[in-house]
Amino acid sequence: MNILHALIFGLVEGITEFLPISSTGHLMLTARFLQISQSEFVKSFEIAIQLGAILSVVVLYWSRLKRSREIWKRLLVAFMPAALIGAALYKVIKGYLLGNAEVVLWSLFVGGLFLIVFELFYREKKNAVEELSVISYPQAVVIGLFQSLAIIPGVSRAAATIIAGLALGLKRKTIVEFSFLLAIPTMLAATALDLLKSAQTFKPQEFVLLVVGFIVSFTVAIIAIKFLLAFIKRHNFISFGIYRIVIAVLFWLAVK
Repeated sequence: MNILHALIFGLVEGITEFLPISSTGHLMLTARFLQISQSEFVKSFEIAIQLGAILSVVVLYWSRLKRSREIWKRLLVAFMPAALIGAALYKVIKGYLLGNAEVVLWSLFVGGLFLIVFELFYREKKNAVEELSVISYPQAVVIGLFQSLAIIPGVSRAAATIIAGLALGLKRKTIVEFSFLLAIPTMLAATALDLLKSAQTFKPQEFVLLVVGFIVSFTVAIIAIKFLLAFIKRHNFISFGIYRIVIAVLFWLAVK
């Protein structure tokens, strides 16, 4: 892996982290396309650079987060299921799920179908929750449980949380923003856990690659967040569902 690869990975991460198409899945497929083996460092790199994208949320939403304890309370409640499940299954996730192209492709394909079917039948309720600070704690728990499905590469943390929120009666913009913010504690914890277990094995030049990927993903993610907020004003997520199916099929054909 070299600097160019780190730049490409950072670009892919920044674009895909907050879209309902699975950033982890795309990073793994990118590694496969670039013929980069899934070494322990590459797996850690794919986790760590997500923190760059998450930092973009902190920058964009800092003033709002700073003045609302109620939002933080709900984020922490929603974060707990993923924290407990992720910690318990860390070895399974990194040892088997990460790097498993077949799991990614099936997750992208099935998730795409589910996204399309859900959007075809979904109708927003008139009394849909509009404010982040009034999301109920039971709703936060359910959203957190759905987020936990993203331990399976290709599922998409964003898609899982957004679908859960819509099904629970939240407005589209509300759950999209909650999904953005929920990524902060989730990915901070995931990155910290992985670096704590793996950083001592990294070579000096590999830390340089991490910094490059981090900076690129942060910069690109700011653009992606603004794009998604503008996109959902007029569109649903069916196009993302179609994209997931197409990319899965193309990769299936490419490896056969």
